[in-house]
Amino acid sequence: MRIYVPATLAELDTRQALAPRLVHAVTAALRAALPDEDEEGLEFAAQLLAADDSLERLEGSPAPRRRVVVAADVPEAVVEAVDDPHAPSVVRLTTPVAWEDVACAHVDEPAAADDVAAALAGDEAAAERLADRDLLWYDVSEFDELAAGRLR
Repeated sequence: MRIYVPATLAELDTRQALAPRLVHAVTAALRAALPDEDEEGLEFAAQLLAADDSLERLEGSPAPRRRVVVAADVPEAVVEAVDDPHAPSVVRLTTPVAWEDVACAHVDEPAAADDVAAALAGDEAAAERLADRDLLWYDVSEFDELAAGRLR
């Protein structure tokens, strides 16, 4: 099962597994909420919802102000259903995610940092601009440099 893990740049340290938390996936509830979407559209919707949760993870965190979504493939047995009518893609990850199970990460470009900070401060216009931004794709081999700020 492909999951989308809301994270921060600080969590891209590949020496430690990603801790259990609420994550997003293509669920039956998401399929019901978006009946006209194909598989790719459903995956993208789950990723976007994870990006929203990544923003929340940045509140009170010293991590750089960029949203991060880690895509990983895990057995269905390590996720539990969560009944949340406002987030039909949310599931609970019950075990840590090892880096060998990670496919890639999607990360805001550095130019989004001001909008991220403003959105965290309650600026609705900044939050809307973030919703329109595409996240950049990074391979697992780039995570350490990305987390260290050496990769843009």
